[in-house]
Amino acid sequence: MHLENQQGKLIIFSAPSGAGKTTLVKYLLDTDLNLSFSVSAASRPIRSGEVDGKDYYFMTVEEFRKKIEAGDFLEWEEVYKDQYYGTLKPEVDQLRHKGQNVIFDVDVVGGLNIKNIYGENALAVFVMPPNVQKLEERLRGRSTEDEESLQKRLNKALYELTFAQKFDMIIVNDDLERAREEAYQKVKSFITNSKS
Repeated sequence: MHLENQQGKLIIFSAPSGAGKTTLVKYLLDTDLNLSFSVSAASRPIRSGEVDGKDYYFMTVEEFRKKIEAGDFLEWEEVYKDQYYGTLKPEVDQLRHKGQNVIFDVDVVGGLNIKNIYGENALAVFVMPPNVQKLEERLRGRSTEDEESLQKRLNKALYELTFAQKFDMIIVNDDLERAREEAYQKVKSFITNSKS
């Protein structure tokens, strides 16, 4: 068996904000699929209840830009002015070399970038909200944004929905239990069928 075949697979979950990707990723991490979470980096301020190194690697805008220049990111994006998000290459490589399957909770553009890099070793899943109205309700229900920020997120979400067909599969999150089961079965099948 070649060393390459022993490397872990990548499972990428992407969606517009509020579609439920984080809920599905957290669910999958608690199953018997033995997944390791890829912690993203972010230059935004830490929110109440978040833990540095668990939810994100929080860094200053300057620190983030230095890591971009050093080529430390698989993908990164300036989502809003001076709010960068990205996936650290060393983090992913370390997990894969241990033979662990890595699950990602990333934005749509980042998800497609990772898929392009890893090809058949990655499963790219797009989580679709049942409709735009439901998406807006979920975002409003969070109560973490002012109206201007909420409108920015909604506009970005509408744009991101146009990328859905570029993913390996789409899960419509209109019924959480069904979405969980579908995600579990698809990820299990991908991991099992791609082991040699």
